Amino acid sequence: MEELKQRGRKREGRHRDTWDPFQLNPIGAEKEKKRICFRILQNLVAVIVGLLVLVSGVMSKGSLLVLTTLTSPVSLRNNVDKQFYTLMLMCVLVMPNLLMFLKSLWKCVFKSYVAPNPRTLGIMCGIESLVAVGTAILVLIVMPKLDVLTNLSIPGGICILSAVFQIAFRLQTQSWMILYPICSLILVLSGYVLLVVDYYVRESSFVPGQVQGCYIYVGIAIFASLLVSLNWWENPFQASTNIQEMLSELDTFRDTVYLFTSLIRIALTLGVYFLYYCLIAETPIVWNDFTKASKGTIEIGLGLFSLQAFCSAACHWFGVVACKIHAMRFGFALPVSLTGPATLVLGIILFLTQAESLAPSSETANLYRSGHNFTIQTPFWPFCHELEALKDVNKTLLIMLEISYSICKTSLNNPNSMWPFSMLALEGVCMWLGLVSCTYYVWKIKVQRIERTSQLFVRRLYESAFIDLSMLLNTKMKVVRTANKESSSNNEVENCVIYLCATMWHETYDEMLKIMTSMFRLDRYRGDPKEEHKDCFDFECHIYVDDAFMLEEDTEKKLVNTYVCDLIQVVMEVYRVFTNKEPDEVSIIETPYGGRLVIVMPEGNMLYVHLKDKQLIRNKKRWSQIMYLYYLLGWKGYNVKNPQKITRQNNPCRASLISLDGESYLLPTHDNDSKRRHISDENTYIMALDGDTDFQPAALILLVDRLRMYDTVGAACGRIHPTGMGPMVWYQKFEYAVGHWLQKTAEHVFGSVLCSPGCFSLFRGSALMDDNVLKRYTTKATQASEYVQYDQGEDRWLCTLLLQQGWRVEYNAASDAYTNSPQEFKEFYNQRRRWGPSTLANTLDLLHHGKETVQRNTSISLLYILYQTFTVASSILGPASVTLMISGAFQFVFGIEGTISIIIGVIPPTVYMIICFVAKPNFQITIAAILSVIYAFLMTASFFSIIGDMVKQGTFITPTGLFLVSGAILYMVTAILHPQECTLIIYGLMYFICIPSGYLLLTIYSLVNMHIVSWGTRETNKAKEQKKQVGVVCNRDCKMCCWDVKIQVTQETENLVLQQFQQAVNPNTHAAKAEPDEPKAQSTHEVQNRLDANKQILDYNEEMTHKKDKSKENLNKDYEEKDTCSDKSGSSKSYEKKNDPFNDDTDYDDDDDDDYDYNAYDSLEPKEVVPESDWVEPVKKEFLKKLTYANLKRNLQEQIRYTLRNKNQEDLCEELVSILTDNLNEELRDKVGPEDVLNVSQLEELQYALNEAARRIVKSNRIENGAQRLERRVKRAIERTLVAPQVEKLSEDEHDFWTKLIERYLLPIQDDKAHLEEVTRELKSLRNKAVFLYFIVNVLWVVATFFLQAIGTDVLSINIPKYYPNGSLAPDPLRVEPLSLMFLLSFAVLLIIQFLAMLYHRVYTLIHVVSYRGSEKDYKEKDEEDEDEGLVLGNPLNLTITADDL
Repeated sequence: MEELKQRGRKREGRHRDTWDPFQLNPIGAEKEKKRICFRILQNLVAVIVGLLVLVSGVMSKGSLLVLTTLTSPVSLRNNVDKQFYTLMLMCVLVMPNLLMFLKSLWKCVFKSYVAPNPRTLGIMCGIESLVAVGTAILVLIVMPKLDVLTNLSIPGGICILSAVFQIAFRLQTQSWMILYPICSLILVLSGYVLLVVDYYVRESSFVPGQVQGCYIYVGIAIFASLLVSLNWWENPFQASTNIQEMLSELDTFRDTVYLFTSLIRIALTLGVYFLYYCLIAETPIVWNDFTKASKGTIEIGLGLFSLQAFCSAACHWFGVVACKIHAMRFGFALPVSLTGPATLVLGIILFLTQAESLAPSSETANLYRSGHNFTIQTPFWPFCHELEALKDVNKTLLIMLEISYSICKTSLNNPNSMWPFSMLALEGVCMWLGLVSCTYYVWKIKVQRIERTSQLFVRRLYESAFIDLSMLLNTKMKVVRTANKESSSNNEVENCVIYLCATMWHETYDEMLKIMTSMFRLDRYRGDPKEEHKDCFDFECHIYVDDAFMLEEDTEKKLVNTYVCDLIQVVMEVYRVFTNKEPDEVSIIETPYGGRLVIVMPEGNMLYVHLKDKQLIRNKKRWSQIMYLYYLLGWKGYNVKNPQKITRQNNPCRASLISLDGESYLLPTHDNDSKRRHISDENTYIMALDGDTDFQPAALILLVDRLRMYDTVGAACGRIHPTGMGPMVWYQKFEYAVGHWLQKTAEHVFGSVLCSPGCFSLFRGSALMDDNVLKRYTTKATQASEYVQYDQGEDRWLCTLLLQQGWRVEYNAASDAYTNSPQEFKEFYNQRRRWGPSTLANTLDLLHHGKETVQRNTSISLLYILYQTFTVASSILGPASVTLMISGAFQFVFGIEGTISIIIGVIPPTVYMIICFVAKPNFQITIAAILSVIYAFLMTASFFSIIGDMVKQGTFITPTGLFLVSGAILYMVTAILHPQECTLIIYGLMYFICIPSGYLLLTIYSLVNMHIVSWGTRETNKAKEQKKQVGVVCNRDCKMCCWDVKIQVTQETENLVLQQFQQAVNPNTHAAKAEPDEPKAQSTHEVQNRLDANKQILDYNEEMTHKKDKSKENLNKDYEEKDTCSDKSGSSKSYEKKNDPFNDDTDYDDDDDDDYDYNAYDSLEPKEVVPESDWVEPVKKEFLKKLTYANLKRNLQEQIRYTLRNKNQEDLCEELVSILTDNLNEELRDKVGPEDVLNVSQLEELQYALNEAARRIVKSNRIENGAQRLERRVKRAIERTLVAPQVEKLSEDEHDFWTKLIERYLLPIQDDKAHLEEVTRELKSLRNKAVFLYFIVNVLWVVATFFLQAIGTDVLSINIPKYYPNGSLAPDPLRVEPLSLMFLLSFAVLLIIQFLAMLYHRVYTLIHVVSYRGSEKDYKEKDEEDEDEGLVLGNPLNLTITADDL
């Protein structure tokens, strides 16, 4: 209700100024906010991940301690059991190395193999060998000889070498932080001293259960800990400046090194195990004893091994997840640091709760005093003594018994006193504090929104025996050096430039509204200075309008068509919605390809609308893409690499260098170009869009994250949602959902996405500029196959070129974009007629060059090529499979025999294929629509028949039942895992009944009409219809006998006649120039007012052209320059220096003398008027609406508020708004109407009055500091409010670029008739070959099934046991022909593979979304910063521009 009232108040305010206060408010124009549900989700996920890290870490550590306890020589287990548990302990050490070997082998075989440097490989193998020996000695030999509490604390000493390196290399960001590693070193050494003293006391106090020669094992433990600490030597070295060359070289072949070192570690672990337990141990291995282990021993041993291996891997993985979702402190550092204490606490709790159950049995009770209570409250040593009696009696608490017995070997069992136990406790505290203080930097890490694991951790391998220590010590120290502060973190991410490029082809008004709203949303998201966020990027918006012009009948004048008029209206409407005012700065430029509109968006970003004339440049989407790729990457990239001085602007208002918020800046086009000077091609991105795409800023940023994260990613696409209404849209909603949920995710996980759709995809500049990509993309189709592959699916071909050059294409499921989909059956079929053959052609091209692609592209493996081959084979057999399914439906529904049902099922597609060969496309689509409806009824009946058959059979375990039920369950689970899209499952039934239409009829239609290369969508005669009706007064057709006469009188004809009459009556009167205009729904009074106003402006310009006096006003020059630009690089020869004191304050006016003298000389000569095309004036008239009385008032108010919005001058701002509005009303009231455009003299008088009023207000407020600057800001705001749209000329350099580009690549295609006939013959020949191939393969499949059906299931079939729902076996088995079973199984395997890939992809999508929500834009005000007098470029180097640079 409050929102309705607020909109009502705004409307009432507009209504005071105009009689037309009504406006559009597109959905999504409101400011996006953080949603509470996402905040809750982020915190919930962080808590859950932190708990999982802690729990898995405790389970990993606890299971290892239990295994070492069970293998102890003084354990209560027999030698057979100890031998088996020792084997399991050895397997625990081998498991992570085995996983590392398999991962490295996969990458070297299927990704890329880089030969290592022998020297570096030798050093790494040597270090890894020492670590493997130390780990094996410590875990396999020493830890079984020590008690469980010592084993819990002693591994803490492996951080000693890291502490030493930190002290030696001084890796701390602040000098006092060196106390952390110093304290760590002292604490670890103290722990070792306490360990030695504790065992001395045990030995001297005769604590029972001690291993003979325990002193030796304590010394070996300290030595082994030093060897293990070498494991993380790389961390302090990479954080310092030492041996950086070797480490950088190591990163290039790390997979190869791990392939060797993991094998070495496995071999040495096995070597230590066999060497000690076969030759050195008191009880050597007896190989036959492995077969004598009891079932309980095997279960306990395998259970502990599986638990330790799984929990170690889980702890490592969840720790990585915690880092990536920005839960470093509470999801990673805290739970990992607390793993040791938590394990101790858990052990104590179990001991306290289970101790009473360890009382001796009745058999041994007579050994002790009658009625004695053996609980934890009793003296400890009697309890320990009694445990020996339980070793063969109580089997239920074996693990607890062994842990308790191991604790009894500590000083708690000291017969004299228990105080020496405090040394063991103190040792554990010292070791734990030493570890925490050594890894203090982990608590201070600030990670980027999306980080690779290799950027977070030094080694990819975790140590399962010391999972908590390995994760803390493995965290990169380098991160803390660059990201310990927020500012440093931001600087680590290199800024990027994004060019949003939308191609338009006959979009409707509503479709244009979507893309413009999306662009203005991004402008608001990126540019608002009162809101801070961490997304570092600059962007420009470019819209390329194909077929933008039309020729007016009779006069043959070139005008913009109705689509461009709609686009201009949309721009103005959206600008008004976002800012409550009209566009401030608009330029109209004639170009070699047609024209260009340049609009400065509300936050200072640039919007370019490129109007393409199909008579001057090639139309269609691929050529528009080539046009903007060469312009943005080629031309602008060339200018960046060859910097030139910034040319002076011919528009004095543009040269004011003022943004909407009053901050100084360069004109955005120069600003972005200068910023790109500091940005590499790798960080220059092209966002390909369609003219009807709707997206949020978050969707773009999530794609940018993917390209920033991986250097080899050349393109990334998001989740495309089709919009619209009707059955065809419902079908496409589910089709798109399934394609993205399963197919795209499988491609992303197993290899690379094959197609990044052109409606919403982000491309890396360096990838597009690579060899054989952009240059090859400019190839003009000359052969039949090229027409199909190049022009029918240009986005897929571009991705194919990227893949073949070694780039990866990724899919981000959280990046949502919405685009209009075909709502009519005919439009849908024509769209898929283009997509189907193009998809097949590009996929076959990729498979044909599979070996070369595998060698170049690390993301594509032979297994992935095999997967795609299977997918293509399934799609080729699609028509036959659907035909057999329809035959099965006949069999189910009508009870027809199998062979006859197959014959009946084959007839409709065969007839339809013949119709497609002989009939027109429209008739083909009509027949397809009729057949689709019939098939839909049949599929519906089949669906219920299958259900009825399952009920009749009493089980769903039939081939069709299993297929239906499993498919439904799979899609339901998939939908549930996509909570924001789960409602799309409703359209699944529509998709099911349309399968024959989509996979049989559509395939036939696409193949038979492959020779038609027109797009078939958005093909409209709207422009011609509108052109014919422009100003038509009389339109009559006269048909008589063989005569066909057309009589038409247009408004233009009538105007010419009236002008002739007027000149005849009054020859001295200049005939008004008749300007063509687009038909608009507006009153005659408004049209007349606008024409009068523009006539006054044009007359004034003509008068000013002949003036020789160079004095006078600011604004006259603006209007003069609109039509009197020179031929010289867009710079005006009639430039006049402004006399207003505020203008003299600008920095660039110091070198104006030369220009002044030149202009003075030039003013004596006749002005060279730049000829304007016929289309310019109507476009200019549209933007002149900002100079109406009503719009001026609103524009002035909003301009003042924008200018002073972050200057802490709210009271002054409102006072200026109120008084300046009153002044404007006084000047214009009763002089002009609310919708009248002001003439030049009125604008001059108004500007003078407003400037004077502003000066008085600022002076009266007595501002202490910055009064003059504030006054200049206000005057500039007034000037920007009153400036008219500018007609400018393209610079000579850019004009030359466009001329040569068109000449080289983009000349309109004009093929002669003979060539077109030859291409048509080739296309039909290609069509015939493709249809024949499809026909033969599918016929063979159907014929094979037919004969198998004819032979009968009794002769040739596979018997499958049939079970009823209660689990009982039916007497008669199910008989299935082998061909159908194999097809069903292969299809099921494909679905399961895609489902597993979807699960994997869902997890990482969740990680990305949570990390983004934690760092997305927060709407809070920034602190007011001191302003700089210089003209800030806005680049990372904070350069300033002076007059000399200009």
